Amino acid sequence: MTKRIHIFDTTLRDGEQAPGASLSPEQKIVIAKHLADLGVDVIEPGFPISSPGDFMAVQRISQEVHGVEICGFARAVKEDIDAAVRATQAAERRRLHMFLSSSSIHLDFQLRKSREQVIKIAREMIAYGKQFVDRIEFSPMDATRTGDEFLFEMIEAAIEEGATIINIPDTVGYALPEEYGAMFTRVMKNVRGSDKVEFSAHCHNDLGLAVANSLAAIRAGVTQVEVTVNGVGERAGNCSLEELVMAIETRKEALDAETGIRPEHIYTTSQKVSRAMSFPIAFNKPIVGRNAFQHEAGIHQDGLLKERSTYEIMDPESLGVPRNMIILGKHSGRHAIKHRVNEFGIQLTDEQMEDLYVQFKELADKQKVVQDHQLLELVGHTVNAVLEPFTLVNAQVLTGTSGHRMASCTITNNVTGEEQAYSGTGEGPVEALVAGIKQALPFDVWSLRTWSCIHCRRESMRQAKRS
Repeated sequence: MTKRIHIFDTTLRDGEQAPGASLSPEQKIVIAKHLADLGVDVIEPGFPISSPGDFMAVQRISQEVHGVEICGFARAVKEDIDAAVRATQAAERRRLHMFLSSSSIHLDFQLRKSREQVIKIAREMIAYGKQFVDRIEFSPMDATRTGDEFLFEMIEAAIEEGATIINIPDTVGYALPEEYGAMFTRVMKNVRGSDKVEFSAHCHNDLGLAVANSLAAIRAGVTQVEVTVNGVGERAGNCSLEELVMAIETRKEALDAETGIRPEHIYTTSQKVSRAMSFPIAFNKPIVGRNAFQHEAGIHQDGLLKERSTYEIMDPESLGVPRNMIILGKHSGRHAIKHRVNEFGIQLTDEQMEDLYVQFKELADKQKVVQDHQLLELVGHTVNAVLEPFTLVNAQVLTGTSGHRMASCTITNNVTGEEQAYSGTGEGPVEALVAGIKQALPFDVWSLRTWSCIHCRRESMRQAKRS
């Protein structure tokens, strides 16, 4: 029977701890609603004791976001627990997530407490939290650098006091996949009461192994994985939600697992988090990066044009990813160039195509990507014709510190050969210039972005010819 993996999202807590990633309460609420639409099972909206803003964000998300479990984060300290309990009071479903260091390096240099003292604190604080919340998640921090004997003792004490979810974190991203999976196996086998609780994985990405370690934990029997959108988080970040979810979705049969995530919301949520945190997404980032579903190599382009699955294991459209599959550059072949030219409704003879290919390669060697307007210019040279229906000959803009901006432009209709001047006004110089340009076009244009897209170019050519 396929195992259901619960997705615990900590973008708004652990993700926000990345330097420079701070979010306002309003931004957190918007992102939390996106996460609910995405289908995550648990949202950890923040650290309530850390600031009034974080407390308010957790409180409002508990009140306004429905259909998910809300988690209050706390150290094993009464004041933290009280704040987390108060902040999540209005949630439809809630849990308390409590953490306490377990490794010798943390106990000796950070907490400066003995193992006996730490076990006593864990027991007392879990028992205290249990008075208010039924579902308590306990995390022995830096578990992967804690020896088995003490880790077993600490987890066993937590279960005895009422913890219902045991999260075993790789806090510093130290573990290898085989080590992390085996640790869960040993815990489940040797800790009394382990059959009565859920187990969770929380991996950091310091060695680039967060997703691999999380998958190893799933194979070992874990039913919850803690993730962040875009893999944001302290240092090198956390296990990436989109990477983990699509690894499970794509290799569902091999992993015998599934999630409740709605893939069509992945890209939108990724973009929302990236903009809110002002964290750009790397071009080669799996799933949501700009290049994740784009291809320049001629061999790849040829295969994709014949059958998408030759070089793509996921369907980007199903993830809500808008993309132009083929990027024209120096590695592109004849098939891809011909395909793009055909998209403009232009048919070339074999001789013309060969001439275009030579010109294209010369241009592509000088720059990274050949844009559509440059390709059309090359085609125009090849067939000895101007293919763009209109040419902007001249443009002038008059601007100032207040009032409307004014612009004038001269445009040539390449179908009729007529050249004419136009003027326009707007709130800004670009809007004024667009207002002038629109007067020359025999159809509605609502934005420069629309004008630049392939569909609009095709339509402009057709309508210009008809007129």
